[in-house]
Amino acid sequence: MLDIKLIRERADYVKAELSRAGVNGTEIDAIIACDAERRRLQFELDELRARRTRESKELGRLAPEAREVRRAEMRELGERITAGERRMAEIEQRLTDLMLSVRNLPRPYVPTGSSEADNRVVRQEGEPAKLDFQPLPHWELGERLGIIDFERGVKLSGTRFYLLTGMGAQLERALIAFMLDLKTREQSYLEVAPPLMVTTETATSTGHLPKNADTMYHDAEDDFWFIPTAEVPLTSIYRGEILDAERLPIYLTAYTPCFRRERMSAGRDVRGIKRGHQFDKVEMVKLVRPETSDEELQLLVEDACEVCRRLEIPFRVVQLCTGDLSFASAATYDIEMWAPGIGEWLEVSSCSNCTDFQMRRANIRYRPHRGGKTEFVHALNGSGLGLPRTLIAVLENYQQPDGSVVIPKVLRPYMNGAELIRAGARL
Repeated sequence: MLDIKLIRERADYVKAELSRAGVNGTEIDAIIACDAERRRLQFELDELRARRTRESKELGRLAPEAREVRRAEMRELGERITAGERRMAEIEQRLTDLMLSVRNLPRPYVPTGSSEADNRVVRQEGEPAKLDFQPLPHWELGERLGIIDFERGVKLSGTRFYLLTGMGAQLERALIAFMLDLKTREQSYLEVAPPLMVTTETATSTGHLPKNADTMYHDAEDDFWFIPTAEVPLTSIYRGEILDAERLPIYLTAYTPCFRRERMSAGRDVRGIKRGHQFDKVEMVKLVRPETSDEELQLLVEDACEVCRRLEIPFRVVQLCTGDLSFASAATYDIEMWAPGIGEWLEVSSCSNCTDFQMRRANIRYRPHRGGKTEFVHALNGSGLGLPRTLIAVLENYQQPDGSVVIPKVLRPYMNGAELIRAGARL
């Protein structure tokens, strides 16, 4: 949520920054009008309430006849106040709805653009290997090795579901354990095992609601939302709290399944495990002082890149332009791994600085100086990394001419020392 004071005082600036992200400023005009009406109505209500208090005190000093007249006037005054309060509730809800509909503003250094075509490759580490055989896509590798079962996954749950079996399941578990150990042992993150379902208030505090309601799974009876990412519960852990300045920065990490409605175009990403309604991910979240958030974003990107380095898979860092930023993000860098079987750079992490946008919704603040005013902290998030795309990159980069897959050295301790995946027994 943007600062209402910023919108009041610098409306043209806000409109210009939204325009950089491809958004027109009609909501800003509506917010300004609604806010002005709210403040006008608040002034009138304050005046009426003060008058009622004043006249109530005078009531006992009036003569009986005058007292009855005054009581009638006060009943009318009470009705006006009640009507004003109803109107105020409507105006405040309207203002809240409008404020929740406006996306975050991009940071000044984010390149202006309209789509992913305007994103910039910042750097690349490692060159795609020149294989002396035709690499297979992961869906062929997985089926030949007996580690991915698409048919039975669809039988259980429908399209976009699959089973990982045997060493396929072990490989994914190894990736998760390796990433969590790296985050907690070397990168100073605190591991959290959060709920996989959250309330509407929690999902709203991170900007996922109401914007992304159509891509989230909802249990209407109990009003629970299945998390699309661990970012949602992690970012809201301290909702409504004032944090001690000495505690910042706070680094949090979590492994969770994630649930999203994938709406794919016909013929796009319909094969394999690249897109699905359920997937695993290791998430990173940072709560930091505002003046450090841009620096912390670069450190967050490096924390994600380190996973790629240790897996020894070529990767690149892409800076997203204004038109490709997510709703809550002010700046984002994607980390993409090369997958030779499908011939694509796969996004395995998206690291974002959301500034105070989520923190205003969640009301998470800190006090920079003892006895001073509170300020909103800044929140950052990123995948560290996302599965199954990391699994795709491992399978396709480490495949051998005979169809086997070498297990990356960094993962072997998590797989009982195994070095190779060969075709094995199927279910």
